Amino acid sequence: MILAVVLFLVTGLETSAQAQEAEASASSIEWNKTTFDFGKVPQGKPVTTEFEFTNSSMVPLIINSVQSSCGCTVPSYPKEPILPGKTGKIVVTFNAATTGPFSKSILVNTNATEGYASLVIKGEVESL
Repeated sequence: MILAVVLFLVTGLETSAQAQEAEASASSIEWNKTTFDFGKVPQGKPVTTEFEFTNSSMVPLIINSVQSSCGCTVPSYPKEPILPGKTGKIVVTFNAATTGPFSKSILVNTNATEGYASLVIKGEVESL
């Protein structure tokens, strides 16, 4: 009986230690914003914004991929790991070809605990 209790406690401590170790080795990302409203933009003129982020963990942050919801939105992102405490940015350019309101999403895949982050740009394209 005592042996069973000791084994239970030791197993629980190992599991807790493993969880703490996994948490300490996980990456984390903090965004300064996740949505940007361009407001009214003229048709035919591409517009650009930046989404800045900070690696708030103790391990390097790796951006695996960044994908937009359509070909009219082109993201660029750092290919090198972002060191702990350092910042990076994802630059998004929207080609304002079609008039009317728009809302586009950009999916960011990282090694952070959250895995994916969704960024949004929106606004309204006006004819010239």
